[in-house]
Amino acid sequence: MTKQGFFLGVDVGSGSARAGIFDTAGHMLAVAKRDITIWREGADVVEQSSEDIWSAVCASTREALGNAGIDPADVRGIGFDATCSLVVLGEGGTALTVSQSGDPQRNIIVWMDHRAIQQAERINATGHPVLRYVGGVISPEMETPKLLWLKENLPDTYANAWQFLDLADFLTWRATGDLSRSACTVTCKWTYLAHENRWDPDYFHRIGLNELADEDFARIGQNVVAPGTALGRGLSEQAAKDLGLMPGTAVAAGLIDAHAGGIGTVGVQGTPQSNLAYVFGTSSCTMTSTDGPVFVPGVWGPYYQAMVPGMWLNEGGQSAAGAAMDQLLSFHPAAAEAEKAAQDAGQSLPVWLAERAAAAVSPSEAIMLAGGLHVVPEFLGNRAPFGDPHARAIIAGLGMERDIDNLVALYIAGLSGIGYGLRQIIEAQDRAGASVERIVISGGAGQSPLVRQLIADAAGKPLVSVQAEEPVLAGSAILGAVAAGVYATMPEAMKSMSARSSEYMPSAETGTLHQRRYDAFCALQNVGRSFG
Repeated sequence: MTKQGFFLGVDVGSGSARAGIFDTAGHMLAVAKRDITIWREGADVVEQSSEDIWSAVCASTREALGNAGIDPADVRGIGFDATCSLVVLGEGGTALTVSQSGDPQRNIIVWMDHRAIQQAERINATGHPVLRYVGGVISPEMETPKLLWLKENLPDTYANAWQFLDLADFLTWRATGDLSRSACTVTCKWTYLAHENRWDPDYFHRIGLNELADEDFARIGQNVVAPGTALGRGLSEQAAKDLGLMPGTAVAAGLIDAHAGGIGTVGVQGTPQSNLAYVFGTSSCTMTSTDGPVFVPGVWGPYYQAMVPGMWLNEGGQSAAGAAMDQLLSFHPAAAEAEKAAQDAGQSLPVWLAERAAAAVSPSEAIMLAGGLHVVPEFLGNRAPFGDPHARAIIAGLGMERDIDNLVALYIAGLSGIGYGLRQIIEAQDRAGASVERIVISGGAGQSPLVRQLIADAAGKPLVSVQAEEPVLAGSAILGAVAAGVYATMPEAMKSMSARSSEYMPSAETGTLHQRRYDAFCALQNVGRSFG
């Protein structure tokens, strides 16, 4: 088949919806973005609106199409990715509230919402065999604890729900009317056993969600397909009108946003199995592909074809990464002064601090700026390799300094802490037999060369960046290319639509210093966990 036409990638993150137009070589012609509304209550409750998100998706798509200057008829395929957030719909697709406020707009429990910690702990106490496929410990970020919370706290919403969907599956349903679920979403976040093509009814009965099993899983997905599978008859008439595209355009089964970043990066060098995809954004996610299942305590998975069809996946990372850095910097007495200087320069505070550090020393020497400051940046628990939602951040070595240079030092110490957390995951996977040769990075928080070098040094692995400006969007566009039949397989599309940019090798000169700081990181972390 002639490889021509264009593809739409749509990414719904925690704070915005973005749309990108790509050609068959993975070059991005245009991108557009719309912010989405988020409601927060206290430390644990985070909610969104599916209607607000769909409106943002449509507006960004129309703008991207206009900016690209292409005929909508030349868009061959569409891929969606989104955060792993729980969408609740009533009969006919109407929004049902998930909020104690009763606001019907608020029908999404966002991935980072931790209201279901108690439910997760009760599920983990069952020791059910299904938990073996989530690293042994289910997280409150996942959907069955959240469903149990809904049943126990908002019983009318739970009883009246027509469908419970992961956000990516909501988007493909809204686009096509097809209720098929992606193996990515339900395997990674809902306990679907993709390697056996089934849900486990005993698990749902054991944890108190027996209705879902008794209904033969009609509300959480009876048809599960691999990412990139073409859904239904393509784009529906109404969705085509909303998006400004042509009815019948191929729509792919989607991905969780971090996994789309994996698809957009791990094909750039070597094989998917040799590369760890590292998405460094608001949170951080690690994706490691293997030919067979590898069980890593504290690391989610193994999941069958949750990212690359036919391969197994182990998923780690931290619930707060870029968000952890924002939280860390906000405590410092010089934060307000630095924030104003960053705004005056048209930059975010982390970017401004990275440039200030880079102006003082080489990227590998930046760790020396941290001095005696040490940070374990677990403000929202430890996702991996401990699976401990109660873990909290530790900052050691603070003095009475109030100047911007000390804020830079704190920034560098926090970044190295992010890198040491990544190293822990890599080492845990290596002990279990899921070794990788390099890290392939994507995500907005990891765009600075200084950040990339520091992560490579702290984790002790070569780090590769990709040419794509927006690897997550590129990953979704790759899904659309596969669904349209332009590429026969996901690996073929990944190889053709992604390319390597730069490589950052771990510095030999600072290796000993990083080892000492890593030892200190682990010691502080252990002390903190002993008081949990």
